[in-house]
Amino acid sequence: MTVSFFFGVLGNVTTGLIYLAPVKTFWHILKRRSTEEFESIPYVFKLLNAYFWTYYGIVKPDSVVVATVNGFGVVVEIIFVAIFLLYAPPRMRKRTAILAVTCDVMFPAAAILVTQLTLDRQMQIIVAGLLSAVFSMVAYGSPLSAMKTVVTTKSVEYMPFLLSFALFINGGVWTVYAILTQDYFIGIPNGTGFGLGTAQMILYAMYYKPRTKSSSAEDKVGQPDEPLIDPTSVPQAVVAQEKD
Repeated sequence: MTVSFFFGVLGNVTTGLIYLAPVKTFWHILKRRSTEEFESIPYVFKLLNAYFWTYYGIVKPDSVVVATVNGFGVVVEIIFVAIFLLYAPPRMRKRTAILAVTCDVMFPAAAILVTQLTLDRQMQIIVAGLLSAVFSMVAYGSPLSAMKTVVTTKSVEYMPFLLSFALFINGGVWTVYAILTQDYFIGIPNGTGFGLGTAQMILYAMYYKPRTKSSSAEDKVGQPDEPLIDPTSVPQAVVAQEKD
């Protein structure tokens, strides 16, 4: 086993956990049989991102570790989007359906078909890598709003530590993998994600305040569910923040 393959496998583990992070949210939706105030847009775009990373891992030689975890992500995100289509109110269901058909069916199908029919293998790798990197950069930029809230409120309440730490580790692992394999398409977005993750860890150290017993008890009584802040995934896709 090469060092790069080891980091690829480790990245599969961390990325897989990030893809599965919203399971608690969707279990809540299934029990309530309603999407309530939760938003479907993050999952539509995480599915699009997973598509292109899977395609990139398929067309680029020796990138099976990229294809496998994002193929898993495709399955997970399809399930999440399907749950939204099943339990969302009519207006959100219509919007989600339009977005899913446009972003998760028509656009990736057209992009893959055009690249397969008109470009050689090297250009297919470049186009797939560029699209994957762009969507990942967008996903990794999403925590900026949560970080701004932390600085404004001087509280880390709306930036869950475990998810932030997982994104930090995920970005670091895939950055090392990208350096070892000299893959700039993986390295640039994940290096950015690792930098943002480091900034989140610093904010935690600056603004973390242990809860008192009284405040913890008060939080458990009548606390409503929070809407999603936008989870992640992405993976070396990266992904986003949500309130547990």
